[in-house]
Amino acid sequence: MTRKFVNALGIATIAASLGVSTLASPAMAGGSIRFYLSPQTAQDAEAMDFGLRAYSLYNGWRNGAHIRQLGRNNLAGIGQNGRDNLGIVRQEGVGHSATLQQSGNDNSYGIFQFGRNTDTQVVQRGDGQSGAALLFGW
Repeated sequence: MTRKFVNALGIATIAASLGVSTLASPAMAGGSIRFYLSPQTAQDAEAMDFGLRAYSLYNGWRNGAHIRQLGRNNLAGIGQNGRDNLGIVRQEGVGHSATLQQSGNDNSYGIFQFGRNTDTQVVQRGDGQSGAALLFGW
């Protein structure tokens, strides 16, 4: 794994810890924390693409669009134009909304939302793009 990928994984772990500890705290006004991961080099984009495709295979999916929602009142949509694109939306909790639009070839993107009331829209254009969005709401 590359150093940037390992750092991104560490950030995601910290974010998950913050989200869990925040959900366990007394009631307070809603909010969210968001991390958008965009590889800066072709090598880092390939590493992220590999990770997203491995996640996809682990879940029994191939290329294409995959939406998994656990909870209630969640909305999601994926639009793709091109070949060998992979779009993943996973939402757990209540009141999430996500859209992903991909145009081009060999792109991959994952949107992962947890908690409550997060919203994101991602547009990916070109070839060989990769990225991920991690959102935690309370």
